Amino acid sequence: MTISPKQAPTIWPRMGRWFRRDILGLFQEMRWSYLPPLMVYFAAGVSGFTAIIESFFVKEQLGLSAAFLAGLGFWAGLPWALKMPVGHLVDLFWRWKAGFVYLGATLMAASLLIMVGLTGHTDLMTALLPADSWYVIAVMLSPVGYVLQDVVADAMTVEAVPTWENDGTPIPPERLQQMHVTMQTLGRVAIIGGSALVAGAGGWLATVLSYATMYRLALVIPLISVTGVVLAAWLKTSASPVKTSAGGAQPSRPDVKVNPQILWGSAAFVAISLAIGLSSLAGKEEIIFVGSLGIIAYLMRQVLGSLASEKRREIIAIAMIIFVFRAMPTPGAGAGWWQIDVLGFDEAFFGTLRKISALLTIAGMLVLRGWMGRRSLPHIVVFLAVYSAFMMLPFIGMFYGLHEWTEAHLGFGARTIAIIDTMADAPMGQVAMIPMLAWIAKEAPADQKATYFAVMAAFTNLALSASHLGTRYLNQLFVIERGAYAALGHLMITVALVVLLVPVLAVALFRPRRRKALMAGTTAAAVAAPRAPRGP
Repeated sequence: MTISPKQAPTIWPRMGRWFRRDILGLFQEMRWSYLPPLMVYFAAGVSGFTAIIESFFVKEQLGLSAAFLAGLGFWAGLPWALKMPVGHLVDLFWRWKAGFVYLGATLMAASLLIMVGLTGHTDLMTALLPADSWYVIAVMLSPVGYVLQDVVADAMTVEAVPTWENDGTPIPPERLQQMHVTMQTLGRVAIIGGSALVAGAGGWLATVLSYATMYRLALVIPLISVTGVVLAAWLKTSASPVKTSAGGAQPSRPDVKVNPQILWGSAAFVAISLAIGLSSLAGKEEIIFVGSLGIIAYLMRQVLGSLASEKRREIIAIAMIIFVFRAMPTPGAGAGWWQIDVLGFDEAFFGTLRKISALLTIAGMLVLRGWMGRRSLPHIVVFLAVYSAFMMLPFIGMFYGLHEWTEAHLGFGARTIAIIDTMADAPMGQVAMIPMLAWIAKEAPADQKATYFAVMAAFTNLALSASHLGTRYLNQLFVIERGAYAALGHLMITVALVVLLVPVLAVALFRPRRRKALMAGTTAAAVAAPRAPRGP
């Protein structure tokens, strides 16, 4: 495409306005009240500091199979399905919301201290419990801590956006919507930016520091989120009350009434999960998944019951499309082992890939958010399904020798292909989340901020557990062991076909009839594209 001399005088000013509005505008609209939830999100982002060394530690020191790790991923994902009841508890005890963050930080620190013991004092730890058991405990503690903090942070993003000007006049709806978009965009930037900050550092430091030292450094992460809620408390006490234009004080937060259905349903979820999980029943993960799905569907019905039937059907249809998309399987841990053993990727290179991915994801959120906002949800899902499957092709090709051919004829090998693939895939990572998050924040009732956020996420988060189940099934069908990767090619091809076809069929089956329900600006959902196999 070429630009004619007549077009040039108008294109450059338009690009300048776009850059000022969509890029610089995000940071110009920053407020002090946005900082506390951003710090909690940032702590979640930098939690990936130890991800690379954890993968290497599991591969080198623990005798866990790829299928077991996929099953463990299922269990580690279950706490995220509890966002709805936890959100209700946060609403009930909003005055003491900092306590949830403190508890989450304590669990995160406990998980990290277990890993410090496993990597630095192995004999002492294994004298008490087997190393595999300690690792499972650490893996399960961490997500519970992050769920507690994430629920509070989501609700704090609603509170962070003021509804009144300093002179007491209400903020216009259009500007209020833009402020929520800014808040949610900065939240995603904080998470991905934190990941980018530690990705390269984590891989590089792993080559010069011991694993135990790395986990000790990671103990700073819980302190970041705690600092965020301390700052929120200070800002609240130091801020002067704003009067409305009528001269009265702003409306106070209404008292929240206990919803027995949410609490009893959540209690049933926990009881069934623990009872079956600790039993010796065959297929217990599947039983828990189906039971969890039924309970969460019931809780969603309680929350959505006040809506008109047509609107309720639209929301359910959109939720089903998101669920199917996020439930797509991945190749599992075996793909990472193959990249380490066969392609020769090391900790530092994996850190480089993570840094590139994180930086380009941020760029994608800034550059593509307008495009995503103008597209319907089914359009986004179909596009991302095709794109995700296509971006798996380079790794499938390398399994069959693509990198050897390119190195012999074009002068570049596996690492260059992996970098190019990451650069092409990363910008699509999380850009579809922002419109939905902004819409939820704008529409959230003053007395149910955390519950409203959590209920919209609980159902789709359970899809990640379905993804782990699907990954485990495929790893049982195509068995991958350390050093034995003959079935990996067929596994990756199967995953690519499933990722391509199933979401498209889901869109065709569940697509709502009314176009109004499809617009990404009102019901765009938390769609995170399935990742091509990047290794640890």
